[in-house]
Amino acid sequence: MLSDNEVGGLDVVPPYTYFGKATMTTTITPGASSTAPESDLGVVGPGRWIERWDANDDHFWADRGRAIARRNLGFSIFAEHIGFSVWMLWSIVVVAMSGTFDASGALVATGANGWALTAGQALTVIGVASGVGAVLRIPYTFAVPVFGGRNWTVVSALLLLVPTLGLAWVVQHPELPFWVLLLVAATAGFGGGNFASSMANITFFYPEKEKGWALGLNAAGGNIGVAVAQKLVPLAIGLGGVAAGLSNAGFLYVPFAIASAVLAYYFMDNLREAKADPGPTVRATGHLHTWLMALLYIGTFGSFIGYSAAFPTLLKVVFERPDIALAYGFLGALVGSLSRPLGGRLSDRLGGSVVTFVAFVAMAVAGVVAVIGVQQKSLPIFFASFMALFVATGVGNGSTYRMIPAIFTRLAARDGSEGSALEYRRRAAGAVGIISAVGAFGGFVIPFVYKFAREEYGSIVPALQAYVLVFLALAVLTWAVYVRRGATMAKV
Repeated sequence: MLSDNEVGGLDVVPPYTYFGKATMTTTITPGASSTAPESDLGVVGPGRWIERWDANDDHFWADRGRAIARRNLGFSIFAEHIGFSVWMLWSIVVVAMSGTFDASGALVATGANGWALTAGQALTVIGVASGVGAVLRIPYTFAVPVFGGRNWTVVSALLLLVPTLGLAWVVQHPELPFWVLLLVAATAGFGGGNFASSMANITFFYPEKEKGWALGLNAAGGNIGVAVAQKLVPLAIGLGGVAAGLSNAGFLYVPFAIASAVLAYYFMDNLREAKADPGPTVRATGHLHTWLMALLYIGTFGSFIGYSAAFPTLLKVVFERPDIALAYGFLGALVGSLSRPLGGRLSDRLGGSVVTFVAFVAMAVAGVVAVIGVQQKSLPIFFASFMALFVATGVGNGSTYRMIPAIFTRLAARDGSEGSALEYRRRAAGAVGIISAVGAFGGFVIPFVYKFAREEYGSIVPALQAYVLVFLALAVLTWAVYVRRGATMAKV
């Protein structure tokens, strides 16, 4: 006999809402012959779980799928934005904490609060924060299928209280050993990990034809957090004087971290399609293209985050202009972030591989001009070349991310087995996290390469020249595997 909540082999769950509209959620009882109705798509159930989702269903997408996806994208962007901001807090704080040294290396003047970081120490702090963020992207990727995208967004936002409050404390104690400062700076990596889980989550919400634009917006909203932090932090530090306000760099983002967690809790959703065993992510590591794309992403995003973190310090160290570093160092991250959606949009129309190839060529040219700027000691040439470099990295970030789902869609078509479409969508989401983690290591390597070049050769020119060669090599790789006519993945 059927209970009040069972009708024709279906368990009828009490009504839930999407955007204020009452609806019913139905799930199939084992052994029932009925299938869930199309109206069940996109229904938000207990714990804000959406049991059925099909972004490639045109009717559902136009009716309510797009609105739900945009809502999740908006709050995902905000949470990721705060994460990126916290990740890069030290890129500007170390400028204020750095000492001034003469040609012999003797300390001339201390920085804020009595700190006297050398250029090497400042770049080490930046590199460690970037490196930990890169490492954390791997477990953060697995967190989405384990906990759900909305649930993990709440947890990851609250974790940002550790690096923000830690920074506010440690900068007031210059007597502490350098390793303590490094340990606190390492926790900023929590913010860097957010990107992987956010991108892996959002990729499930959008149809193939709109993934490039959606992922570009999501990433750009996060990336621009670097620029916002580098602009706001000097203003926050200046409140009450540099020494008194250095802790404000951490306190500034405490309420934003809490707000992003609260907003995600109330307004984001978990997709059952995205919550599966982590197997697809593990299987994604078995594809050669996952690692080739990770290599390309080192060249695009690794360059963006590495240059963004180091740019203010380079302006102070190379041209001895801390005023320019604090006032205008944020512009690189800003233009790189704003150009990222452009890369996604162009890729939707032209193909991600073509746009990526052009981006690497442009990065190589900009790198050559940057070398000229350093050699001629011309701040305008150096600054302009880096702005062009940042634009190219942003476009390349968007285009490489558009390539990932396109590659796995093509792999699914070749497989052709029943259920391969969903399996490969899950592999693509896992690959997104893996690739973002590997690519982010560029942010760890770049500051240390600059440090090595300056300490061994007295100039950052050798580092810039090495980057130009890397960009050219990646351009050749992109052309050979993803652009060349006859290549198995041509024009993805």
